[in-house]
Amino acid sequence: MTEQTALEQMALEQTALKQMALKQMTLEQMTLEQMTLEQMTLEQMAEETGDERSKKHVACFIPNLDGGGAERVMIHLSEGFVHRGWRVDLVVDQVTGAYASKIPHTIKLIDLQARSHLPAKRTLPQIITKTLALRRYLRDYQPDVLITTLDVVNAASWAQRLAGVSTKVIMVVQTHLSQQFSDRHSATVQKVRSQIVKYCYPWADQIVAASQGVADNVAAMMDISADQIRVIYNPVVRPDLATKAAEPIDHPWFVEGEVPVLLGAGRLVKQKDFATLVRAFAQVRQQRPCRLVIIGDTDEREAHIKPALEQMIQALNLQTDVTFLGFVENPYKYMARAQVFVLSSIYEGFGNVVAEALSVGTSVVATDCESGPSEILAQGQFGHLVPVKDPNALAAAIIATLDQPQPPEQLKSRARDFTIDTIVDQYCQVMAS
Repeated sequence: MTEQTALEQMALEQTALKQMALKQMTLEQMTLEQMTLEQMTLEQMAEETGDERSKKHVACFIPNLDGGGAERVMIHLSEGFVHRGWRVDLVVDQVTGAYASKIPHTIKLIDLQARSHLPAKRTLPQIITKTLALRRYLRDYQPDVLITTLDVVNAASWAQRLAGVSTKVIMVVQTHLSQQFSDRHSATVQKVRSQIVKYCYPWADQIVAASQGVADNVAAMMDISADQIRVIYNPVVRPDLATKAAEPIDHPWFVEGEVPVLLGAGRLVKQKDFATLVRAFAQVRQQRPCRLVIIGDTDEREAHIKPALEQMIQALNLQTDVTFLGFVENPYKYMARAQVFVLSSIYEGFGNVVAEALSVGTSVVATDCESGPSEILAQGQFGHLVPVKDPNALAAAIIATLDQPQPPEQLKSRARDFTIDTIVDQYCQVMAS
């Protein structure tokens, strides 16, 4: 997409949203699919018992159920709220992605079908169809709280206003927005995106950031004090994590007595900078036997990343020592058996995988990127921090960690700050304020 095309698309989206807010967009002209969704919603509500309706009702809104960290966070939050005895809806634009079949039956999964390809919706930008579908959900279900993430234009607040309900909207920012905009857009589009943040985010009743670095960045973009943004780390340590970490692995590299394994995890995208990890591994491999395993799904928007990495691996003659396992349902068993977990990202919001590695007692080497890893590792107390895009420093830190790993119990103790129960407590405080 050219810069001009992107700008035109974003301008169209903003104009449409403004018109929607001012004129209510004559929503009575619903498509057949929207009418069907409304009928299903009313039927589901009729089936609920009085006890269920009396419970606190929380909805978590996310675009899809792809196998990424933000999606996992919303599922963990939903599980935590259910454990408190609340009614919980997990609301998605459309039920697609690696986690789509993994949602516990105790969580009500709401498919807005906002990406439907019905002819009547083809002329509307996705942001409009998503907002309209979410408006209908809010009007019909009226949850007490709506927690939204990966929602750059704050569609949740638009929908809440259009629905005319009292639902409290909590915007959760999961990434360093300035870095993300710089990574994905031209300078002009970055400015437009920043203006959207400045003018749309204040509509939320509360903004939560996944790290202090993210809070500082969002505050600067909104021209407000960072004190107005609540920092709540991500809930990544689940109650059954130790059990999952102990599950067997059917892979010859993880057999006891084999050479050390380095592990990287994350989507195969530019942000994760696995190229720097591969270059660092090549240096480590020259000094001692070891292997590199990378787990994580490809991203159709950056489908060129994996072939480029494979080409690099071949050029460095590492084919027999590096493997990609793709998306794995249980990453914890791999983390628990790796000698070092390595995060090579250019930027993060929190760095879920770093906290997960600590939780199984695996030593960590991470880039000191914006934002999250340095906060998780307490400025290097619980793992090595190295500059971004520096394979030499990354290799040196990996070797130092292989030579002297950190005490597992010390790492597990730090990870207890990121348990689901601990984090849900903090969200409860925000919802009660």
